[in-house]
Amino acid sequence: MSEIIVFGAGGRAGRAAVQEALLRGHRLTAVVRDPAAHGDLAAAGVRVVAGDVTDAGTVAALATGADAVVHAAADLTAPDFFATAARSLLDGMAAAGVSRLVSVGLASVLETASGALLMDTDGYPQEYRGFYLSHAAGTEVLRAADPAVDWVVVSPSGDFDHGGPRTGGYGLAAADAASRISYADFAIALLDEVDTPKHHRDHVGVKAV
Repeated sequence: MSEIIVFGAGGRAGRAAVQEALLRGHRLTAVVRDPAAHGDLAAAGVRVVAGDVTDAGTVAALATGADAVVHAAADLTAPDFFATAARSLLDGMAAAGVSRLVSVGLASVLETASGALLMDTDGYPQEYRGFYLSHAAGTEVLRAADPAVDWVVVSPSGDFDHGGPRTGGYGLAAADAASRISYADFAIALLDEVDTPKHHRDHVGVKAV
């Protein structure tokens, strides 16, 4: 049994990660904006707290004693959100003595089989390019950091199958706009990287199998 902190536990990927962690018997702290809005998590035995992933002091305080941190928070309105969050996580986790970070990424900034980023391929939607670049900036902060924090960014290789079931499996894949994976199966990939880490200082994509 591990102690896991999930930032952004109120979102779809974050909630799926919490549910998968509960299935595995882990102890959970779910960090959300408004704990009162997530009474179901508290009723399931999850410690639910308010917190800001962009504040290193908050990260350090909440992560102390934990075995791993899952970062599933997002902000579409702040261009520097992911870079700021990455710096905060690196500093806060180092202060707390926690080394494993599993972060939810974005397929748009994952390499395709040809080596091009998905967002740079022909016909890929560009209206949210600023959000794509914000995600990429966060990963670049991690890549440039001291290796004291052992991080991995995991993203769908394409997009989520929003109504898809938990099949219990997934596969690694390069970016592919047509690829899909359910939130529940994506959460299996996240928790596998907590329980038995196989990828280090890398961004990997996962798909349904």
